[in-house]
Amino acid sequence: MTSDLVARRVFTGLIILSIFLLGVIVWPFANGFFLAAVLAGALYGAHKRLTRLLRGRNNLSAGLLCFAVVIALLLPLTGFTAFLISEAADGVRFVSETLKTEGTEGLVNQLPGALRQPVQSILDRFAIEELKLDDKIQQQVSSTGGTAARAVTGVVAATGSFAFQTTMMLIAFFFFLVDGKRLVEWLESVVPLKKGQTTEILLEFRHVSIAVLVSSVVTAGVQAVAALVGYLITRVPVPFFFAAVTFFLALIPAIGAAVVCFVAALLLLITGHPWAALFLAIWGVVVVGLVDNIVKPLLAKRGMDMHGAIIFFALLGGLAVFGTVGLLLGPLIVAFFLAVVRIYERDYGRSSPQASAPPTPPT
Repeated sequence: MTSDLVARRVFTGLIILSIFLLGVIVWPFANGFFLAAVLAGALYGAHKRLTRLLRGRNNLSAGLLCFAVVIALLLPLTGFTAFLISEAADGVRFVSETLKTEGTEGLVNQLPGALRQPVQSILDRFAIEELKLDDKIQQQVSSTGGTAARAVTGVVAATGSFAFQTTMMLIAFFFFLVDGKRLVEWLESVVPLKKGQTTEILLEFRHVSIAVLVSSVVTAGVQAVAALVGYLITRVPVPFFFAAVTFFLALIPAIGAAVVCFVAALLLLITGHPWAALFLAIWGVVVVGLVDNIVKPLLAKRGMDMHGAIIFFALLGGLAVFGTVGLLLGPLIVAFFLAVVRIYERDYGRSSPQASAPPTPPT
């Protein structure tokens, strides 16, 4: 009996050690795996319908959904990049032609009134002998070279990390779609819970994930429409482009939709429209910024069996602790807690058949 107890304790220690080592291995891909699991749960219904349309070709259906996710990620980025390159090329062409025909003075005259004096002052300050100017440029390049190199290195590292996590997410997303059903069945068989309890918890996760994803996309759309109204009222250049940028940045809580309003307000300010800039800045804070805190909990509440205040604080708490991914983790953690409490009360609490049954009399 003693040896059996010791063996059980040792084996429990081995299980804990194996879980720790598994976490160490998975940790570098944790964000990608988590987002892949959330997307797979949210899109599993679409995957099953697409598989039926493709006559049972499970792998092909998962591959098409992965391709759709890639397109959804790359299409906006490609469109924004093309727009910015086109605008930059037009700007360079305009500056070059103005310098050839009218010189520096003509280029300065093309600027808004609020910028002419500061730019002219800068040009006057640098109107020195060519040798001294070259010396200044060399000194400036030497002093900022290290900073620029570090900045470029940081950007490259961030881009590489994003590409790596995205690749891992897509690979995991594919396998979650293909083998998700078998994975759930395996978890149901090995987790030491009653039959159906593990599946119930996972289904709760799926419902919360769908609710959060849908509410995030819809809220971003509402914020973009609200911002577009402000852009049209204040006559911001290319308002629909700014509205599209607002939509996609609204999906990134670390940045938010209001930032685009502030950038557009700054553009209005430097082009000589201070009152329009002030109105747009206030509009961005009061209307666009607060929409996220009102609409998202209301929409998410429809897919969750939670009070709106709980959802609100779960979203903010998850964002504060885990960053952007916390918008999903926060509600999932609360949903996990509520599901465990509900299952315990139902199956083991006072209202359960086991708890309400009278004790068996001794024989």
